[in-house]
Amino acid sequence: MIQLKASIIISTYNQPIWLQKVLWSYERQSEKNFEIIIADDGSNQETKSIIDEFDKSSNLKINHIWQEDKGFRKTKILNKAIVVSDSDYLIFTDGDCLARKDFVEKHLKLKRTGRFLSAGYFKLPLDVSEHITKQDIYLQHCFDANWLLGLGLKKTFKINKLTSFGFKEWFLNTFTPTSITWDGCNVSGWKADVLKVNGFDERMEYGGEDREIGERLSNLGIKGIQARYSLITLHLYHERPYKNEVSFEKNRKIRAETKREKSIYTNYGINKRSSG
Repeated sequence: MIQLKASIIISTYNQPIWLQKVLWSYERQSEKNFEIIIADDGSNQETKSIIDEFDKSSNLKINHIWQEDKGFRKTKILNKAIVVSDSDYLIFTDGDCLARKDFVEKHLKLKRTGRFLSAGYFKLPLDVSEHITKQDIYLQHCFDANWLLGLGLKKTFKINKLTSFGFKEWFLNTFTPTSITWDGCNVSGWKADVLKVNGFDERMEYGGEDREIGERLSNLGIKGIQARYSLITLHLYHERPYKNEVSFEKNRKIRAETKREKSIYTNYGINKRSSG
């Protein structure tokens, strides 16, 4: 049996149309040797139907991991996905982020022992997100800056994420003022390293919940590599009704403790144990 080169862990919650577009983008990948694990935080039957129909027609290896909807529990379902993954290298992303055809290939090309890769996304407005079809994804039109601008997308510096290759790509990765963080929409690392820090802290709610694991990895000596101009995803627009200040404050306290204690392990991760 051929060893998988990567496990793509895609988090989702009740965004079936966006998830379908995302899955189409993985059919176009230049690197084919990977599995997809859909980490589903309690979506309804519509999402399952989309996944089942896609699975019937696709050659991709797909594993749908679902948990009951009891509010925002993304970190818990991500930990479940980590446990069932069959590769030693994990790429984390979201079910509203289209992956350019070189996405998996470049994650694997840039990976380094004892490091994780930090990237991001190019955010699209609602009208452009809805306009993108299966053909646009297959032909990669949607990753063409001029094509997007032709749809009325406002031109900003961030368009460089779609137009940077070679020296320009290296230069912007090297000199960007953006911090290196673990952002769950586009980040990758070694499964063994993720297990060393016990995965995600399941106390974390919405708002920086992904970044805390990166801080523990950094405390362990697993530093991030800036690759935001190399690893390209398009973020499809959506509202965030679950966004609230209470969750942000709770997460800030946990992250402050991680920083203060220089923590490398959480007692609230994959393996549960008493903190006393």
